[in-house]
Amino acid sequence: MIDQKACYKKPDALNLNLIYNEMKSHFGFLNWWPGDTKLEIVLGAILTQQTSWKNVEKAINKMKQNNAMDFDYISACDLKNLEKRINNVSFYKQKARYIKNIFQFIKTRYGSLENLFKLDKKELRKTLLSMNGIGNETADSIILYAANKKKFVIDAYTKRVMHRIFGIDKNIKYEKLQEYFENNLKNNLSLYKDFHAQFVELGKNYCRTKPFCINCPLNKMCKKSNIL
Repeated sequence: MIDQKACYKKPDALNLNLIYNEMKSHFGFLNWWPGDTKLEIVLGAILTQQTSWKNVEKAINKMKQNNAMDFDYISACDLKNLEKRINNVSFYKQKARYIKNIFQFIKTRYGSLENLFKLDKKELRKTLLSMNGIGNETADSIILYAANKKKFVIDAYTKRVMHRIFGIDKNIKYEKLQEYFENNLKNNLSLYKDFHAQFVELGKNYCRTKPFCINCPLNKMCKKSNIL
């Protein structure tokens, strides 16, 4: 059950399905997360923290162009070289250090990403969260998109939309909101991925910090819509 103190009105599974279907009808099925390999997805999940995806793509392309998109290279590379490859993202020095340490740990403990992802979902999440530079959202993005295990990702877009549609407290705990989605949606990997992608698309195009409500697929049910 979702914390009643953390919201004004309790949403239900029907409403979750409704908002998903409305977004999907508007945006279509979204083949997301961007990334050709599991390695790219892991890197992208770390690099995108407090950074636009446009800059993450530039960093990933720069790594590809310099033959640096390689698990063994990243785990053993010189820190300064890694910084140069990702210097267009926010906090790139800090992220370079995190990435190198994370990949060194995975290399030493598991040998490869594939072996890491063989852990069961609970143990994988615990292991990821034990690494500096990986929080709830990053861990769950890696679990869902790289390891292909069912874990619903909660991000700022998700919280913002749920606040505006259902009146849920913007400061609701990550685990509480995640638990609600996982308890009230069909336990389906593709649905988890696409629902999260739909929230991202809605947040980028309409449900911004300053909302752009015209043509938003959810404006008729939104408590905060400025066109009602």
